[in-house]
Amino acid sequence: MKTLYTASAVSTGSGRDGHVESTDGALVADLTVPKEMGGAGGAGTNPEQLFAAGYSACFHSALQLIARREKYTVDGSSVTAAVGIGPNDDGGYGLSVELTVALPGIEREAAEKLVDAAHQVCPYSNATRGNIEVALRVQA
Repeated sequence: MKTLYTASAVSTGSGRDGHVESTDGALVADLTVPKEMGGAGGAGTNPEQLFAAGYSACFHSALQLIARREKYTVDGSSVTAAVGIGPNDDGGYGLSVELTVALPGIEREAAEKLVDAAHQVCPYSNATRGNIEVALRVQA
């Protein structure tokens, strides 16, 4: 693979109760453990939210690329990524992802084909394939 861009970020503090910043300063965020995971919750974000934001944006971009190639207009489209975390069978933790795609004005069968094709192109999908469960849902 020829690398076109490299993102870099630094985590400081107490990991999930710490702070993250991209090395270019574009992303600055405090982290808070969600109440559901035994933390205080609050105004900070968490790694799962950051992953969900990245995956949804990346998948949406891949979807738009495929739609252009196939001569579809996807104005008003959206991708929602729900990232779950929980214990796995090996004593550690694992992730799951559900991508819900809304493609207003596109028939369901065509929408499903576009979503499936985007899943083959998206770098996040390629990175997670075979590693975590990723469910694709087309919103009617």
